[in-house]
Amino acid sequence: MADVHSKAVRSYNMSKIRSKNTRPELVVRKYLFAQGFRYRLHSKTLPGKPDIVLPKYRTAIFVHGCFWHGHEGCKYYVVPKTRTEWWLNKIGRNKQLDAENENKLRKSKWKVITIYECELNKDRTDSTLKAIIKQLKTKQND
Repeated sequence: MADVHSKAVRSYNMSKIRSKNTRPELVVRKYLFAQGFRYRLHSKTLPGKPDIVLPKYRTAIFVHGCFWHGHEGCKYYVVPKTRTEWWLNKIGRNKQLDAENENKLRKSKWKVITIYECELNKDRTDSTLKAIIKQLKTKQND
């Protein structure tokens, strides 16, 4: 099946997809800041460059896009009908790297919280954000 866009249009569309400062990431950051948490962004010294790093709590937060990280059972993760094998390899590698980075962080005694973009939809945002705070506060006492 041919792509519905020309190669130039598809290239332009893909170039506009951000890897940092995405809307879901900004939602989490603004909420954490409003709750009094202070953090670092995209720490290059930690495996996987977590989106949000809370050194005081020794916690790394990853905010994943459902499509790019293959969120199973999610309506936003649909395998493209063109170049299917290439996309499956790419998304599979992303998932593999996610697991490796999470294991490295946990072995270094870091706590890891992973949030998918679908968990920050209008009807689920509040419960997801409150769950993050709850995890941070309970993990603080560990």
